Amino acid sequence: MDRFDVVVCGAGPTGLACGIELKRRGVSVVLIDKGCVVNSLYNYPTNMVFFTTPELLEIGDIPMTSLNDKPVRTEALKYYRRVADLYKLDIRQYQHVSHVSGSDGAFVTHATDIDGHKREYGSKKVIFSTGYYDVPNMLNVPGENLPKVIHYYKEAHPYYNQDVLVVGAKNSAAIGALELLWTGARVTMVHRGPGIHQNVKYWIKPNIENRIKSGEIGAFFNSKVIRIDEATVTIQTPDGEKTLKNDFVFAMIGYRPDLTFLEAHGIRLDPATQRPYTNPETLESDSKGIYLAGVLVAGMHTNEIFIENGRFHGKIIAEAIRAQL
Repeated sequence: MDRFDVVVCGAGPTGLACGIELKRRGVSVVLIDKGCVVNSLYNYPTNMVFFTTPELLEIGDIPMTSLNDKPVRTEALKYYRRVADLYKLDIRQYQHVSHVSGSDGAFVTHATDIDGHKREYGSKKVIFSTGYYDVPNMLNVPGENLPKVIHYYKEAHPYYNQDVLVVGAKNSAAIGALELLWTGARVTMVHRGPGIHQNVKYWIKPNIENRIKSGEIGAFFNSKVIRIDEATVTIQTPDGEKTLKNDFVFAMIGYRPDLTFLEAHGIRLDPATQRPYTNPETLESDSKGIYLAGVLVAGMHTNEIFIENGRFHGKIIAEAIRAQL
């Protein structure tokens, strides 16, 4: 069994920041991720543009450059690979962490690699930085398990000349609907609220609203999906049920952290917000020796923590751990 001072579960931007700050303080650390480095960013839409400037994505005091004011997905992936190389971070990719046993000072992290082999890592401390992108919110309607229902939008090309329903009206839904339209899909949107969400980015919102107004994109507001069938989808609208011809459904209704994983490790959650209880000065959970970094700290309020502020968790946690070793 490999032994380290700290095991970091998750190798996203916040996990990388934790690894960097620990190494800077002479603390031995390994990062374990069930996918690739910055796996959630890899799974973002192929042509995604970040809603922020390059300097707000930087970690480890390594400058990030971009051809435009806002970086794109490929630039971010290249940047985080470069940072991992520069700091020579020990990252074990494609290993799924099932659970962590033991207690403060003597943890064992249990993982399974891509070939099914069991791996164990001993450590004094553990950091959970697993994000929230792996657990999509569900529609909870009949037919949601059909292959045509997609919770992760990647790119529009495969849906040319198809009847597509986009569920949701926030940024990801609006951008997906526009790209699908421009690629030749017949697009309809459905949303529980009265219109496109007010927080949709200012350069996207008028575009999607104009496409709806012109009839290029169909839209049903104050409405919801109630059934998905192989060739149709049925929605409940203010005017009653409507059945639409349909080839694919994009359920763009958000994602959530794996709260069951946290609870299994004795981490208590606030009943109202599902925020895990943490020490705000150290980000240690009430399961002693286990720290939380990134969006996990926000519970179900995943819109409160992004790369821009989650990246600072690494320094807070590293300083707290170094003081105890």
